[in-house]
Amino acid sequence: MSESSGRFLNWPRRYTIVALCVFAVFICYADRVNISVAAIAMQEEFGWSETTKGYVLSSFFIGYLLFQIPSGWLANKLGGKLILGFAVLWWSLFTFLTPFAAGISIIILIVTRIGMGLGEAAMFPSAYNLYSRWVPPSERSRSVSLLIGGIPLGTLFALLITGWLVETHGWPVAFYSFGAGGAVWVVIWYFYAHDDPATDPRCSEDERKLLLPLAKPTDQAQSIPWKEFAKSKAIWALIINHFCSNWILYMLLAWLPSYFRSQHDLSIMNAGLYSAAPYLSMLIVGNLGGVFADKLHARGMSLTRVRKIMQVSGLLGSAACLLAVKDVNDPYLAMAFMSGALGLAALMWSGFVSNHLDIAPRYADVLMGITNTAGTIPGIIGVIITGWLVDTTGTFASAFTLCAAINVFGAIVWVLFSTAEKIID
Repeated sequence: MSESSGRFLNWPRRYTIVALCVFAVFICYADRVNISVAAIAMQEEFGWSETTKGYVLSSFFIGYLLFQIPSGWLANKLGGKLILGFAVLWWSLFTFLTPFAAGISIIILIVTRIGMGLGEAAMFPSAYNLYSRWVPPSERSRSVSLLIGGIPLGTLFALLITGWLVETHGWPVAFYSFGAGGAVWVVIWYFYAHDDPATDPRCSEDERKLLLPLAKPTDQAQSIPWKEFAKSKAIWALIINHFCSNWILYMLLAWLPSYFRSQHDLSIMNAGLYSAAPYLSMLIVGNLGGVFADKLHARGMSLTRVRKIMQVSGLLGSAACLLAVKDVNDPYLAMAFMSGALGLAALMWSGFVSNHLDIAPRYADVLMGITNTAGTIPGIIGVIITGWLVDTTGTFASAFTLCAAINVFGAIVWVLFSTAEKIID
C-alpha cells in the first residue's frame, strides 16, 4: 500500500470534526431559509401583508442576535461539543414546531422563530471553539472556508427542496422533514464528536502531538482584551463591514423567493428554483475567490491589500448588480443579475470573514461573536425595512437601491481603516 493510500485510510479525527461542523452549518441554513419559500404559501393561507411577512421572517434574528455572545461564553465554559449538539437539537425542535405555532397565532409563530434563533446563535461560536483546539494554523483558512461554504450549500438545498415539498405535500411538511433531519445529525454528533484531541480515544498519538500547541491557557476567558477591541479602528471597520456585508445576504435569504414570485409571477416551486441559482454562484465564486486571494498573497502582495481588494470588489460588484436588476422584467435576466450579486458578494469570504484571524488570531472566536452580533442586525431591520418598502412602493427597486448604498458605505470604511496586520496578540 502506498504512503498516500495509508494517509487516506488513516482519516484524521480533526477532519471528522470539521466535516460535522460543516454539516451543522448546512442544517442551520437549510432550517433558516426554508421559511422564505414556505412563507409564500403561508402568506396566501393566513392573509399576511408584505409587512407582516417581514416581521415573521425577521423575528428569527432577534433570538440570533441576543444569544451570540452568551453562546460563545457557554461554549468556552462547557465545550463546543455540548453546546453545538444542544443547539442543533433546540433549533430542530423549534423548526418542527413551526406549523403548530403558525396555526395558533402570528404572535406564537414569532415567538417560535425567536426561539429558533436563540439555538442557531450558538452555531459559529461553538464551531470556532472546536476549531481552536482541532484545526492547526496551516489548515485554518481551508477549514474556515469549508465552514462558510455550508451557508450557500444549506441555502441551495432549502430553496430547491422546499418549493417541491410545499407544492406536493403542503408547507408544514417542509418544517417537519427539516426538523427531523437535524435530530439525525445530533445522534451522529453525540457518538463521533469530541471537545479535545488530548482526551479523544479515537485520536492518534501523532495527531495529538500536532494539535498539542493549540491548547489554550486556562485563564484566557479572563484575559480578553475588551478595551483594545474598543479602541481599534480596524476592529470597528470589521464590525461595520460585517453589518454592511450581511445586509445583502439576509435581505435576499428572506425575500428572493418572494421577489421572483411577486415581480416575475413564478410558481412557488419555480420561485425556489430561480432563487437557488444565485447561491450556486455564491458557492463557486467564494471558493475560487479564496484560491485567487491566496495566490495574490503568495506572489508577494501584502495581505492587507489582498483583503481590501477582495472585500471592496465584493461590496461594489454586488451593489452594481442590484442597481442593474431593479428595472429588469425578464426572470432569466433577473436570475443572472442575482447570481452576479451573490457570487460577487462571496468574494468577501476572503475579505472581512478571514480578517478575524489576521488581526487577532488568539481571540478570533470572541471577535467573531462580537462582529456577528452587529452582522445580525440587518437580519432584523433589513428584512423588516425591505417588506415595508415593497408594501409602500409595490416593487423591490428601492430596497435594492438602499442595499447598494450600504455596500458603498462599507467599501469606503474598509478602504480607509482596515488592516490585515496583527493588532492584538
